[in-house]
Amino acid sequence: MLNRVVLMGRLVADPELRHTANNIAVTTFRIAVDRNYTPKGGERQTDFISIVTWRNTAEFVSRYFRKGQLVALEGSIQTRSYTDNQGNNRTAFEVVADQVYFAESRNSSSQGGGQTASFAPPPAFEEPPKGASFSVGEIGDFEEIDTDDGELPF
Repeated sequence: MLNRVVLMGRLVADPELRHTANNIAVTTFRIAVDRNYTPKGGERQTDFISIVTWRNTAEFVSRYFRKGQLVALEGSIQTRSYTDNQGNNRTAFEVVADQVYFAESRNSSSQGGGQTASFAPPPAFEEPPKGASFSVGEIGDFEEIDTDDGELPF
């Protein structure tokens, strides 16, 4: 049997982080997912899907994701039954996400105020001076190998 879901959509509201009685983090949120087709003569329809994340994923989502952000996620569909306030039996369908990803750049998702994110480029790689020798551990566990004898080192 297979129960896998892959979705991409925008957060409808900020994720809500809570903790169970056993202090396990759980985050719930909803995403808006546009359908792939447009009915003839109509507008494109959107589905609003409830998502649940647990533990580290829950903390990650609550810390880094906000309303309006485009997210991609992987998980499985879960159903649960409950009784509402009027005594009616209900069934809830939700996606339990085990992976949640950023689906757009920080610049694309910034809202209002024209804020833009800037990222520093990675540091430039500098060649070691000619003839320099290093021991294991000095440059990330790599060792310079002398190949002046014309033989391959492997």
